[in-house]
Amino acid sequence: MPLDTDVQNYARALTLRSPDHYRIGPFTVRHNPYWELKFANYAIPDRGAEPTAQEVADLVAAFRERGRLPRLEYLPSWAPAVGPALLAAGFTVESHAPVLACTTDGLLPPKPVDGLRIAEPVTDAEFTAAAAVQHTGFGGEGGPDDGEIAWLRGAVAGGGVAALAVFGSEPAGAGGCSVPVDGISELAGLAVAESFRRRGVGAALSAWLTTTAFGRGCHTVWLEPGSPEVERIYAGVGYRRIGEKINISLVQDADRDAPQESP
Repeated sequence: MPLDTDVQNYARALTLRSPDHYRIGPFTVRHNPYWELKFANYAIPDRGAEPTAQEVADLVAAFRERGRLPRLEYLPSWAPAVGPALLAAGFTVESHAPVLACTTDGLLPPKPVDGLRIAEPVTDAEFTAAAAVQHTGFGGEGGPDDGEIAWLRGAVAGGGVAALAVFGSEPAGAGGCSVPVDGISELAGLAVAESFRRRGVGAALSAWLTTTAFGRGCHTVWLEPGSPEVERIYAGVGYRRIGEKINISLVQDADRDAPQESP
């Protein structure tokens, strides 16, 4: 089976395992009742799904009833008929995002960063510090959301990975690898504090997270880079493109005015 299909199977399987997921027609919805972030709430179509207009309308209504932006993330090749059905219902493509993956034989060592220490959070203070780096690193204000801390804790508890990078006692970066399914995990939420950017922290963190995930039994780690610049950082430690995912949503005027964060 192609690696991009394996990744899509992983995303759907992980969603089906979440306690708050729900089904609407040929869609499985990843719902987070504690975190409104759009990247934590989205639907995945069944493979080969051919939704009717009513099923798309029902999906939109389910998102709206729960106070979430109607949104999907999936590989177009997984369900080719879904895109046209969504566009006909007024959805707008946010992006065609590259999907990268690294396997156990592909990881490359990054350049060492003097003084940088990376370890998994253990204490409440360390988990909060890691989530705070992620929160501010992606444009958030104030302290981290409960959902951000819970995601890191849940990754570790489920066999995934969390990481906090520090210089001395100052948090410099954070990230995680999600709960693995059949040897596959997603590297997500990697953020570097503004004062420590362009010093190799991102590459060091991604390599540490990937290595740790491999050590815990994963054979593949995948991710979605936020920009071409970020993609180059991941490519430097061995990540390669395996496909392209579509991110698509139905935005109302109120949604357009609301600030959005990135993972």
